[in-house]
Amino acid sequence: MRKPIGVLAALAIAFAYTRLRGPILTWGATGEEAKARLPGDELLEDADGVATRAITIDAPASAVWPWIAQMGPSPRGGAYTYDWIENLLRLDMHSVDRVLPEYQHPQVGEGFGFGENQMRYALVDPEHVLALRSEDGNWVWSFVLEERDGRTRLISRNRFRLPRLRDKIGMLPMEPGSLVMERKMLRGIKQRAQRPAAERSTA
Repeated sequence: MRKPIGVLAALAIAFAYTRLRGPILTWGATGEEAKARLPGDELLEDADGVATRAITIDAPASAVWPWIAQMGPSPRGGAYTYDWIENLLRLDMHSVDRVLPEYQHPQVGEGFGFGENQMRYALVDPEHVLALRSEDGNWVWSFVLEERDGRTRLISRNRFRLPRLRDKIGMLPMEPGSLVMERKMLRGIKQRAQRPAAERSTA
């Protein structure tokens, strides 16, 4: 009797997760944004998975770009998320609250280590697009900035290839965790980019 109950429980959990998976992978994004072809998609056409998350920032793209340009492990600007979690993974992330002039001009081909991955800039269009690709080609992370009436829509898209079965299985429990981290990151960028305007309004 236990075996059928266990199977039913597993099926129920799997069904529930499939219903939740869409919102997990598209937090903050509109349906159009989630389905849209974005700059950087061409860097990994045959993706096994795609996550598109977004946020609206009450600041122009020129105020958002510096925080994205300098992202990365120390001595770069961090990722504006839960540093203590990332550093449990030995990523050496230390999120800063200031713009670092020395990291404001990323160049195609340059990059940095991100755990076991070496990430390199594959597409750089200041104040519009910044896309990184892992050295093995299995992960592309793109940031797209769309300015409208002085506000910026910031879209973060992750495309990944999962060549092995264990990679596919292992990704499922990682997806909710990636939402927690990336939501914090997007809100962290928003807070930092909007700060000058907020300070002016209270001066």
